[in-house]
Amino acid sequence: MNMFITALPGALRKLDPRLMWHNPVMFLVEIGAVLTTAIAIAEPFIGGSSLAPTFTVGIAAWLWVTVLFANLAESVAEGRGKAQAASLRETRTSTIAHRVLLYAEGTDATTAEIEEVASADLTLGDIVVVSAGELIPGDGDIVWGIASVDESAITGESAPVVREHGGDRSAVTGGTRVLSDRVVVRIMSKPGETFVDRMIRLVEGASRQKTPNEIALSILLSSLSIVFLVVVITLNPLASYAGEPIAIPVLVALLVCLIPTTIGGLLSAIGIAGMDRLVQHNVLAMSGRAVEAAGDVTTLLLDKTGTITYGNRRASEFVPVGNVELAELISVARLASLADPTPEGSSVVELAGGTIPTPLDAVVVPFTAQTRMSGLDLPDGAQVRKGAASMVAEWAGGTTSELDGVVREISQSGGTPLVVAKKDAAGGVRVLGVIHLKDVVKEGLRERFAEMRVMGIRTVMITGDNPLTAKAIAAEAGVDDYLAEATPEDKLALIRREQQGGNLVAMTGDGTNDAPALAQADVGVAMNTGTSAAKEAGNMVDLDSNPTKLIDIVRIGKQLLITRGALTTFSIANDVAKYFAIIPAIFAASFPGLAVLNIMGLSSPASAILSAIIFNALVIIFLIPLALRGVKYRAISASALLGRNLLIYGLGGLIAPFIGIKLIDLVVSLIPGF
Repeated sequence: MNMFITALPGALRKLDPRLMWHNPVMFLVEIGAVLTTAIAIAEPFIGGSSLAPTFTVGIAAWLWVTVLFANLAESVAEGRGKAQAASLRETRTSTIAHRVLLYAEGTDATTAEIEEVASADLTLGDIVVVSAGELIPGDGDIVWGIASVDESAITGESAPVVREHGGDRSAVTGGTRVLSDRVVVRIMSKPGETFVDRMIRLVEGASRQKTPNEIALSILLSSLSIVFLVVVITLNPLASYAGEPIAIPVLVALLVCLIPTTIGGLLSAIGIAGMDRLVQHNVLAMSGRAVEAAGDVTTLLLDKTGTITYGNRRASEFVPVGNVELAELISVARLASLADPTPEGSSVVELAGGTIPTPLDAVVVPFTAQTRMSGLDLPDGAQVRKGAASMVAEWAGGTTSELDGVVREISQSGGTPLVVAKKDAAGGVRVLGVIHLKDVVKEGLRERFAEMRVMGIRTVMITGDNPLTAKAIAAEAGVDDYLAEATPEDKLALIRREQQGGNLVAMTGDGTNDAPALAQADVGVAMNTGTSAAKEAGNMVDLDSNPTKLIDIVRIGKQLLITRGALTTFSIANDVAKYFAIIPAIFAASFPGLAVLNIMGLSSPASAILSAIIFNALVIIFLIPLALRGVKYRAISASALLGRNLLIYGLGGLIAPFIGIKLIDLVVSLIPGF
């Protein structure tokens, strides 16, 4: 209830005809409200009406309520983003920027001349220096330095992130704070066109444009309204010929009950709410078209690293060879990995049971590209090593057929074998076994990909790995297809092939090399941690930089389309039911045979008409929560989904008016004159 009260002032402002004409259906209702209001005011003075004095007043009042409820739906939807917009606006306050006057590319600008200017005065291409504790004055790319940045005002995440030059994590957002070190930033946005500015406009709904499907549906609703307007205008001459002319308030009521006011009043709110649900998932859609396209996606392109897998190969198994005990292999593998700071080395220690203190006086042998091994030289003269099979075999003085077989098996499965060996103080070397490193697929993805398949969406994994590894990971993850050894050109070509085949394609990316593919895709989701080029190319930005969120984006898009379809079905079914209430009431006197259609047994023609108008208004307010929340979506086939919606919203739309209008009629009939 509180959200309705808060949104009421906005709903009243939207009664302005200059705003209402953007919604033709409700604009027609407003014209009817103005006309019946004028008649209600004039009736006591001109007389001659056979209607009850309160009838025209009641019709006029409920027509205004109908328009107000429709505006309220849109106002509530817009209001849900205002709190987030307000917090974002706080980050947009003007700050002092240290602009470099003459910048030498690739330097730290410590010797350059610097001037202090307001952040609002910065222009595209300016170079600024930002130190620890200062706010970044505008969107840009780091051209020198590395720093820890607090992006909580934008992403809501409290943990700082690292931004550095020369990679895919060079983009920074205006209004975020540098926590450590010092960076040089090239401004990549114009005043008023920063990422935060766009977020504010979008979450408030100010710049939300209608999508093609929305426009098509609006045209259909407008066309139906015009058809029914012509029908209603021609009814009065026919009724007059029969000797029973119809009063204008009755004709207006008939028109409002005939035209699809329910979906007309909720259409805009459904679209705004869809974008708002994305904002709640920390995803910024640059347009409503992108949200809608997500619901029609048939091909999903997903990067392997960081999306399907965790991004770093992890130790998954210890395989001893010969007569070596598993416990000995695990112990030596852990020793050889203690000084290995890489994620792979840490995963070996974790799989072996956790870290232990490095033996005193042990000499660390770090991994190098030349040796491709790492390990420890122990105080007692023993040495332990782990590394590439060929290098460890060379260090150990040879290999065995059993070892070669284990290495080959792991390699063919798409994994990486690391061989573990130990040399004792006397110089004797033993190869103990193999550590199986593999890309670990994230939990639950196989089930989610199965859901996508039921939804009719084909999933394709994109990776730079060789085809053998790609095939193994794709099979484990449960994706439908894969593209191995992919280059930026390969990604772009794949998207174009899919689109030429009639598919809508969605993909994620974060690097400059992803920009062409993001721009080509129907739904391109750029990571907020990515480069400015990627964010400009995509039509959505994920503030959490979580590539798996693409699956959630598709679900939200489908929920938007289903909600619009369900409420359109309900609205049309509603109108059909209202015909049985109002048409017999209007023409029963002229055509007594129509009385058999009064299956609800309504008290009187006046009561039937007013009850239908009241129900027409109330149904909008009751459906606002559903329009904002969205119809619950489940991964089922299109035919099953259609059947479910027809059963729930088609049949429900037919039954609800019969019950609602009858209950309202029982109350209205208690009013004198009805």
